[in-house]
Amino acid sequence: MTLDKGAAGESYTVEKMNLPEQVEHRLEALGMTLGTRVCVLGSKDKGTLILKVRGTRFAIGRGITGKIEVA
Repeated sequence: MTLDKGAAGESYTVEKMNLPEQVEHRLEALGMTLGTRVCVLGSKDKGTLILKVRGTRFAIGRGITGKIEVA
């Protein structure tokens, strides 16, 4: 399943990121690495997903979250 299909209030483990190298490195710098638990806090109608990763909250667009595979 991809992260953009995640339900609010649920936690998932990042398994694979199919992103351009620069975007993937930026997410890794924010703490989102393979095996990391990600909690979906909410989503906006326009496509932004609000996530909590290692105690930090941030928003990512569905264009990116649609390429992050989670379990």
